[in-house]
Amino acid sequence: MRELGGLLLLAALLAAVPLALDDFRQQLAAKYLCFAFAAVGLVLLWGYGGILSLGQGLYFGMGSYFMAMFLKLEAASQTNTGSALSQFYGSNLPDFMVWNSVEVLPWWWRPFHSLPFTVAAILVIPPLFAFLLAYANFRKRVGGVYFSIITLALAAIASIVIIGQQGYTGGVNGITDFKTFLGVDILSNGVKRVLYFVTLGVLLASVLAGRSLLASRTGKILVAIRDREDRVRFSGYNPATFKAFVFAVAALLASLGGALFALQEGLASPSLVGIVPSIEMVIYAAVGGRLSLIGTVYGTLVVFAAKTFFSENFPEIWLYLLGTLFILVVMFLPTGLAGFVERVRWPRARTAKAPVAAPGSGRPAIGEVETSVEVRSGRPA
Repeated sequence: MRELGGLLLLAALLAAVPLALDDFRQQLAAKYLCFAFAAVGLVLLWGYGGILSLGQGLYFGMGSYFMAMFLKLEAASQTNTGSALSQFYGSNLPDFMVWNSVEVLPWWWRPFHSLPFTVAAILVIPPLFAFLLAYANFRKRVGGVYFSIITLALAAIASIVIIGQQGYTGGVNGITDFKTFLGVDILSNGVKRVLYFVTLGVLLASVLAGRSLLASRTGKILVAIRDREDRVRFSGYNPATFKAFVFAVAALLASLGGALFALQEGLASPSLVGIVPSIEMVIYAAVGGRLSLIGTVYGTLVVFAAKTFFSENFPEIWLYLLGTLFILVVMFLPTGLAGFVERVRWPRARTAKAPVAAPGSGRPAIGEVETSVEVRSGRPA
């Protein structure tokens, strides 16, 4: 019930944003919510799956670029129809392709004329790629810091490839300058407000889906794998499949956030794909609490709000102030904002079900999940 109450409070607060803030601040809040998708995925992946990914920007970028490709082709069709440029090239090319002397639309761009294909690409390609990548690694028992480095390297490679293929991806500038979605002006304040509520609704639905996943048998097995993978394997389960599955779910959530970001901000850029945004997504989850789906949304909003406040009021030292904030959180709030709130409101909270310790291990038995956010022996609940 406490979690449901926290979710309702979050929904009420975010629903009131368009009433309390001007159009510019509302647009900033919508941007923050897009990044919260990736943070929610990291709670499932890192907090409950025990898998730290430093490359979620790759999947966020996939979603944003897929949506941007559809929007750009629609904008090019509206701009170039009947023009001498269109007649010369025989097709409606995006402007950056014309500037880079690309004469024919690449074959892998053409399906993005279709919105159903675009939606399918956003929902299928990132999680499918993530599942295959993760399963190939986990099947060979590659995990821990080694897997984190692999994800980080992939995000860096993707950013470099996007910048290098300027004629097909827009290069360092990314894909920009699209104004409509199925003929609707997405630059108007009224449509932006509608998109804000759409983003909020999808985010809340993602949080509820995450809670359902954690409450299911799959969620309990994930926690067991996080704590004692060897015992789960000896029990007859294949940990690689479950770990690859939760990695794919996190990729799907990041892709959804990226697609909504492109729709809200009118931009898909390599700056959203590389190392820096990927690590920032981990920070959002850590600040909010890596064991709390609701807390990580608050954490994302707090980090972005701090970044905005410091950069506007202390432009020369804002990075140092933001770094100090992160250090303080790590030192004094190891369980994030969610853990701090739990300790303040329920200082004598105990676990709802005391797990039976494995003989001689000092750890909970497999499948027993603590409901408190307290940490025992340095391990997350």
